[in-house]
Amino acid sequence: MSALFPERIERLAADVIERNREAGRRVALAESCTGGLAAGALTEIPGSSAVLDRGFVTYSNEAKRQVLDVHSDVIETFGAVSVATAWAMALGALEKSGADVAVAITGIAGPDGGTDKKPVGTVVFACATRGADPEEIVADSHLFENSGRTGIRLQAVECALELLLPESD
Repeated sequence: MSALFPERIERLAADVIERNREAGRRVALAESCTGGLAAGALTEIPGSSAVLDRGFVTYSNEAKRQVLDVHSDVIETFGAVSVATAWAMALGALEKSGADVAVAITGIAGPDGGTDKKPVGTVVFACATRGADPEEIVADSHLFENSGRTGIRLQAVECALELLLPESD
């Protein structure tokens, strides 16, 4: 076990690597509020290079636009923490990588930045699969327990890793 991540995240990351390797899938991550922690959890696992294609840390709105081609009107209309932005981030990660599946994460880890409509702990995820209909991208918003900035980010990493697990046959 590493000292970087809780055991449950390390076990989940190992499962993501093993199951995606077995499925012949490569993965990518587009991370905002987690700042690369999800990709970091995967790279703690020996053999992760067989599965992880790349990670994009697009913390600022400008980075989301420049790196992942998220249109300004999406961010201006719906906000950086929105299903629409996460959807566009996941699609951009697929288009900019050789991955078969991409997960995007954007949210408010706190302690500041929350609003009544989007309180601290709001994190939005999207999962896109290469070749699938863009309308079938899975995107959802979660309100995690406000267990502090690190706690929220670790909860988000756990959720993102779960989204990277291939469906069982």
